[in-house]
Amino acid sequence: MNAVDLHVHSSKSDGSFSPAALVDYAIEKGLCAIALTDHDTIDGVGEALAAARGKNIEVIPGIEFSSDYEGEDIHIVGLYLDCGSAFLRRRMENFVNSRITRNREMCRRLTQRGLPVTYEELTRAFPDCVITRAHYARYLESHGYTKSLKEAFDRYIGDDCPCYVPRKKISPIRAVEIVLRAGGVPILAHPMLYHMSPAKLDGLVSTLKDAGLVGIEAVYSTYSPADERIVRRLAAKYDLCISGGSDFHGSAKPGLDLGCGYGKLFVPEEILTKLKEKHRQIKEMPMQFRKTKILFTDLDGTLLDSTKQIGAYTREILNAWSDAGHKLALCSGRDINSVGSVKDYLHLDYPGMYLIGYNGGQIVECETGKTLYRAALTPEQVKYLMNEADRHDLHFHTYSDTHIVSPRDDEELAYYRRVIKTPTVISSTFTQKGALDIQKHGACKCMIVELHDFEKMDAFRRSLLPYAEKEGITLTYSSPYYMEIFPSISGKGAAVKKLCELIGMNPAFAVAAGDAQNDLSMIEAAGFGIAMPNGCDELKDAATLTAAFDNDHDGLAHALYDLI
Repeated sequence: MNAVDLHVHSSKSDGSFSPAALVDYAIEKGLCAIALTDHDTIDGVGEALAAARGKNIEVIPGIEFSSDYEGEDIHIVGLYLDCGSAFLRRRMENFVNSRITRNREMCRRLTQRGLPVTYEELTRAFPDCVITRAHYARYLESHGYTKSLKEAFDRYIGDDCPCYVPRKKISPIRAVEIVLRAGGVPILAHPMLYHMSPAKLDGLVSTLKDAGLVGIEAVYSTYSPADERIVRRLAAKYDLCISGGSDFHGSAKPGLDLGCGYGKLFVPEEILTKLKEKHRQIKEMPMQFRKTKILFTDLDGTLLDSTKQIGAYTREILNAWSDAGHKLALCSGRDINSVGSVKDYLHLDYPGMYLIGYNGGQIVECETGKTLYRAALTPEQVKYLMNEADRHDLHFHTYSDTHIVSPRDDEELAYYRRVIKTPTVISSTFTQKGALDIQKHGACKCMIVELHDFEKMDAFRRSLLPYAEKEGITLTYSSPYYMEIFPSISGKGAAVKKLCELIGMNPAFAVAAGDAQNDLSMIEAAGFGIAMPNGCDELKDAATLTAAFDNDHDGLAHALYDLI
C-alpha cells in the first residue's frame, strides 16, 4: 500500500530541508505524495512543484496557519490551496506585514537589553525564511549572546520574557475560512497536542465544523493508539475526513523522519483519496462551504464619512455583503431614533438588518420594527446623574422613546444636535409630553457633553466612579467631548452576544468594526474585529486587523471585501 505525508515543513518556515530537497527525500522514502505545509507561508510551494515535475510523486500545495482560540495556539492545515488566487496572495501579504512589525519590535527590545540585532541582520542570517522565535534563538546562540537555544527562550524570548512580542493571530474559524476561500481543504492539525479537556476539544471541533472544517489529523507522529482512537471518534461524530502527517522539520526535530515519524507512523494513500474527493466538492460548490456572518458596524468615524454619508464603493460592498446572505447591524451610541434616521437617509434596506442604539441598550429588528432587547437606567438613577451633572455645571441629557430630554438648552446641546436630529424636550422634571416615559421606564443612556474643558468632565467621571460601581453603571468616552453613561449589562459587546443569541448565531461568526473606546467591547465580543486607522490605539490592539484606509476613503469597505 502506498504511503503519503500530509504535514511537512521546509526551510521556508522552520524546517531544515529546502522545498526541492524535500521532494527528492520523499521519493527516496518511497512516498507517493507529500503536502508542503509551512507555517503561515506558501513561499516554498512553487519550488516544490517545480522539483516534482516529471517525477513519480505528487506535491500538494498547503499551509499551516497559527491561530488563537481562547488563549490556546491552534493550528489549521490547508491542503490543495490555489496559491495563484488573488485572495490568498492578499492574505499572505497581510501576514508578512504583521510579522515584520512584530519582528522589528522584538529586535528593538533585544537591542535595548544589550543584545544588538536588527531585523535586516536577522533576515540576512536566515534568507527566504519566515522568521520565528527559533531563528532568534539560533542567532543569539551563534553570536555568543546565549550559551544555548534553551537559554535564549528562558531568558529573552519565551512567552513570559521581556523581549517576546506576541504575534497577532487570526481565529481558527478565520483560518478555516481563508483555506476554503482559497479553494483548499481545511484540516484541524494535531488536536491531541493542545491538551484540552474532552469537552473543550469537542466544542472546538463542533465550532470549526460549523465554520466549514473538512478534516482532522488523526494519524500523527506522537499519537498513542488511544490518542488516535479519540480523534477518529471525533471525526466520525462530526463527519470529518481523516488526515495524517509526520510534521517533519528535518534536523529541527531530531529523530522524527519524513513519512514514518518516530518509526511507527504510516499514512495510507486512501486517506488522501477521500480528501481529494472533498477538494473536488469544494471547487464545484464553494458556496456550500461558506458561513453566514453578521456585521456590527459603528456609524460615526467608521461606516459614515466626515459628511455623514457613505461612498459609492462602501455601498457596493454592503450590497455584495447582503447578496451573499450576510446580515447587517448598525450599532451606535446614538439614540435608536437617530440610528433609524441614518438607515433611512442612506436608503439602507437589507434583509436581516438590525438597529442597535444607546451603546447596546436597545436592539430593533428592522423588518418588523420590534424591540428585541432593552436595558435601561432606572428613573432614580437618571435623576441622580442629572443632579450631579448640574452640581458640576456640566451639560446633561438623556432620551425618552421619542425625544432627547435635557434640563437646559445650551451650547453643548446645539453642538450635539448638529448631527443628531431627534426632537428635543427641555425639562428637569420629566413631566412634559415627550419625556413622561422616563419617569416610568427610565432611560437607556445619559450623556455628558463638555466642549471646552475635558479635565472638568473627567473630574466628574472620577467623582462618579464609586456610585457607578455600586449601581452597575458604565462610564465611557465616545469622543473628547462626549461621556456616555449606561447600564453595565448594556454595552456594544453585550449587544453582539445578545443579538447573536436571539438569531441563533455563534458570535465567532460576527464581524465588528469601530473607531472609538465605546467600540472596544464590540470588537472583543466578535470573532473578527476591524479597527479604523482613525481610531484609538487600544482598539487597534484588540482588533483582528486595522483597516488600510480611514472612514473618508471607504476603509470599512476595503477591510470587508475579503470577508464576503
